[in-house]
Amino acid sequence: MEITVTKDEIIRKKQEYLFNCVTTYFKDPMVIDHAKGQYVWDSEGNQFLDFLGGIVTVSVGHSNPRVTEKIKAQIDKVQHTSTLFVTEALVNLAEKVAQIAPGKLRKSYFTNSGTEANEVAILTARMYTGNYEILALRHGYSGHSQLTKSLTGLHTWRKGGVMPQAVVHAPGPYCYRCPYGLTYPSCDLHCARDVEEVIKTSTSGQIAGMLAETIQGLGGFIVPPPGYFKIVANIVRNYGGLFIADEVQAAWGRTGKKWWGIEHWEVEPDIITSAKSMANGTPIGLTLTRPEIADAYKGLTISTFGGNPVACVAAKATIDLIEEDRLMDNAETVGNHFHAGLEGLMEKHAIIGDVRGMGLMQGIELVKDRKSKEPASDLTNQLLERLRVHGLLVGKGGLYGNVVRMSPPLNISKSDVDTAISALDKGLAEIIAK
Repeated sequence: MEITVTKDEIIRKKQEYLFNCVTTYFKDPMVIDHAKGQYVWDSEGNQFLDFLGGIVTVSVGHSNPRVTEKIKAQIDKVQHTSTLFVTEALVNLAEKVAQIAPGKLRKSYFTNSGTEANEVAILTARMYTGNYEILALRHGYSGHSQLTKSLTGLHTWRKGGVMPQAVVHAPGPYCYRCPYGLTYPSCDLHCARDVEEVIKTSTSGQIAGMLAETIQGLGGFIVPPPGYFKIVANIVRNYGGLFIADEVQAAWGRTGKKWWGIEHWEVEPDIITSAKSMANGTPIGLTLTRPEIADAYKGLTISTFGGNPVACVAAKATIDLIEEDRLMDNAETVGNHFHAGLEGLMEKHAIIGDVRGMGLMQGIELVKDRKSKEPASDLTNQLLERLRVHGLLVGKGGLYGNVVRMSPPLNISKSDVDTAISALDKGLAEIIAK
């Protein structure tokens, strides 16, 4: 007979056996017991509409049988090989990625996470160009290794004595809090043009590349203005570098209509990195580039878990499902409905200073006063607590922890959005009334 472990015992074990830095939401941490579709249930039997999606990761719903059945079949066939051997699952996924990749990007390197994908991208860019210095953006997040921490532009995620590894940060395209005090479009995209000044003043003038999130995720779903990436990519290439689009969060139809977020800016990157919702929660990372860039990677390399057959099958099944059901189109339609609902809440609740996002990647920034834009970090925490009571799970981000991030599965409906908007409306009213 299986012995049921209590929630208190699970929390006690977490505190005793895991690093304290492994943070959790809520004053009273939630223990997730099971999940299905757009819902999760905690260990006490409470049901929640999941609008966090494992941090922009559950793309086709929890435990989707069209994915899990193929995972189970692969486990029974062969669960693991390293990259020293080739599997059908590995090459099938690589072929599928090449078929939907933008422009001339064709060759893939599979890893376990977005962190590793970004590491591979930087190493490859340095080998291909012969240059070393890398540009990144303020408010960006790139991972939790030493290199990717040095790329990250948020001080809260750069602790532990991070040594910058020839990384220079340019001001980010954060229109709501423009570092230049300008307003789009009269700004003439000064933030993009200033990248050249950063290269000329803070580097040797010969760079390996620039890594930038298409939409800055942990930074608070910051969406660059139209035209931004065209200017930036041209500047980077003029100084010998490659333009690397970090699509760890924005790819696979999440931004609506297109496979890749960067396609909305009509730019073909030299390298794309991705992970998260690529395999609906199964760990995988991707570095995708043109053949001549991939072939510049020098020396031998192996990956014990990169390209694992189970992960590859999960990713291929997820991508096929998104394509077959046209979930990128649903992300656009339902995402527009969601964005409109959030703008309606902004008209009603003065605590919302900004609504931003694309597709099913939407965020609201909370402020104490719209004129001063003082971040409402404490109220954001309170809102997450109230939304828990109302059965809605969301995330948070931003430099000040005052942005509510929402990234539900791509196959949700407008009625799911309406339920979420209703919960947000109640929660906002409750924290303001305190």
